[in-house]
Amino acid sequence: MIKPDYIFESSWEVCNKVGGIYTVLSTRAKTLQDEMKDHIIFIGPDCWKENDSPYFREEKSLFAEWQWEAKEQGLKVKVGRWTVPGEPIAILVDFTPYFEKKDQIYTWLWEKYAVDSLHAYGDYDEASMFSYAAALVTESFYQHYKLQNQRVIYHANEWMCGLGALYINNKLPQIGTIFTTHATSIGRSIAGNQKPLYDYLFAYNGDQMAGELNMQSKHSIEKQTAFHVDCFTTVSDITANECVELLDKPVDVVLPNGFDNNFVPKAATFTKKRKAARQRLIQVANALLGDQLDDDTLIVSTSGRYEFRNKGIDVFVEAMNRLRCGQELKKKVLAFIEVPGWVGEPRKDLQERLADNKSYTEPLELPQLTHWLHNMSHDNVLNLMKYLDMHNRKDENVKVIFLPCYLDGKDGILNMIYYDIVLGNDLCIYPSYYEPWGYTPLEAVAFKVPCITTDLAGFGLWANKEFGHYGEITDGVKVIHRTDYNYSEVADAIKDTVAQFSAMDKKQVDACRKKAEALSKKALWSEFIQYYHEAYDIALTKAEARMKK
Repeated sequence: MIKPDYIFESSWEVCNKVGGIYTVLSTRAKTLQDEMKDHIIFIGPDCWKENDSPYFREEKSLFAEWQWEAKEQGLKVKVGRWTVPGEPIAILVDFTPYFEKKDQIYTWLWEKYAVDSLHAYGDYDEASMFSYAAALVTESFYQHYKLQNQRVIYHANEWMCGLGALYINNKLPQIGTIFTTHATSIGRSIAGNQKPLYDYLFAYNGDQMAGELNMQSKHSIEKQTAFHVDCFTTVSDITANECVELLDKPVDVVLPNGFDNNFVPKAATFTKKRKAARQRLIQVANALLGDQLDDDTLIVSTSGRYEFRNKGIDVFVEAMNRLRCGQELKKKVLAFIEVPGWVGEPRKDLQERLADNKSYTEPLELPQLTHWLHNMSHDNVLNLMKYLDMHNRKDENVKVIFLPCYLDGKDGILNMIYYDIVLGNDLCIYPSYYEPWGYTPLEAVAFKVPCITTDLAGFGLWANKEFGHYGEITDGVKVIHRTDYNYSEVADAIKDTVAQFSAMDKKQVDACRKKAEALSKKALWSEFIQYYHEAYDIALTKAEARMKK
C-alpha cells in the first residue's frame, strides 16, 4: 500500500464541537498523529475570533515563516494544537473575507464542475467559504514547503468541505483527494421530512428529491465532489447503499467510525465516578419530582442531536409510556432524555431545592423538565409527553425527565460533563430511524453500559455482524429490527427489553456489562484505521497515475 507523507484534513468540526464528526476526528487524531508525527494537519474554521477556543492552543512559533507568508497572501490563520489526545497540529482559518468574492467562486464552481449554488440558503455560504479558505491554506502550505515530491492527501469531510476538495482537484492534481460523506444531505432530509426512506430507496431519484425538498445546492456540491475526488467514502454499509441510490455513485471504501477509549476511567476511578453520577442524577430527580428514589432505581437514557424522529426520541418516549402502563417492571425506572433543545435557563426553583439538600414530598410544577425552554408550547418532547398524559405522578413506576441542554459541566443543574454522566446509566437506548453510524451507543458500551439500538444505525448493523446474529441485551447490545413502518413494534421491543433487564440479578447484569465493554474494544481506532490506509492508497494511486499521463 502507498502511504502518505502528509495529510491535510478539513472539517467544519475541527476544534469546533458541534456534532458527531468532532468525535470521529478528535478520537482518530491520536492514532494518525502516532503514525504521522505532525504530518497530519487538521484545518478548521476560526469561529472564535478574538476569544480563546476551549479546544485549541495557539503556537505562534509553529511554521512561523509560513504564517508570515500566509498573512502576506491575505490568509488569516491561527496555527497551534488541537487539545485532544495526540495533540495534532490544527490550523484555524478566518473565512469571512471570502464572502465578498462568493459570486466569482460559485461561477468558477459552476463552470468547472456544474455545481448548482443558485439555490443556496442558510449555512451553505458559510460552509463553502470556509471550504474554499481551507483549500487556499493547503495550497499555500504545499507551495511554501515545496511538497511536490511528497505524497500528499487532502481529506474533506461532509458536503461543507466539498468545494475545497474540488479546488485542490483542479489546482493541485498531484494531491490525492478523499471525500467522506457522514450522511447524505438528501437522505437525512427525506427521513427528517417524515418520508419513508428505506422501502422506497431504490425508487428515489436524488436530483428530483433535492428539488422537491429545496436541497439542490447541498445535494449538488455533495454529488459532484463524490464524482470528482480520487476516493469517495462513507461511514457504514447502510449509508453506502444511500450513496448508490441518491448520489448515483458507489463508495470506494467504507470507513467505520472507531473510538479512542483513553478517557474512559479505569478501575477504582471508574467505580467512584459511576457512584457520583448516579447520586447526582437521583438527587436532581428527587428534587424535581418530590420523590425518594434510591440507588436501586434503574437509570436509563437517550441522547444525541434533537432530531425527534431520526434519532428515535419519539419512540423512546412511547416505549417509556408503555412501560409505565404495564406490569412487567421489577424496579422503578428513571429515564432521561439528554438532548439539547432551545434552552432558556436552568430552573431557579430546582436550583434552590438542590442547594437546600433537603427531602421534598411535593413535585415542582412541570416535573418533566430541568431547564426552561424558549418554545415550551411547541417542543416535540413536551408535547408528546402531554399527549400521552405523562406527568411523573407519585404512584408511577416510570419517571421521564427532559434535560434539554449540552452537558458541558456548566448547565446549572447537573453540572457534570456528558462522559461523567453516561457511566451512571444502567441502560442506554438509541432507537434511531436515520443513523449513518451512531457514536452514542458506541460510547455507552465503552463505558460498560449495555444499550439498545436498531439495525437502521450503522453501529447496530456492525454489532450484528460481530455477533453473527441479531444482538440481544445479554450480548451487551440489543439490536431491534426497524423499518419505515414498525414504530409500534419497536416501542414494544424497547419496553420488553427494559423489563427483562430490570429482572436480571447482579451476576447477569455484570456479565452484560462485560460483554458491552468487550464489543467496544473491537471498534477501537487501532482496529479500524486499516480502512483509512486503504483509502489513502486508492487516492494516491489515482493521483500518481494522473500525473504520469
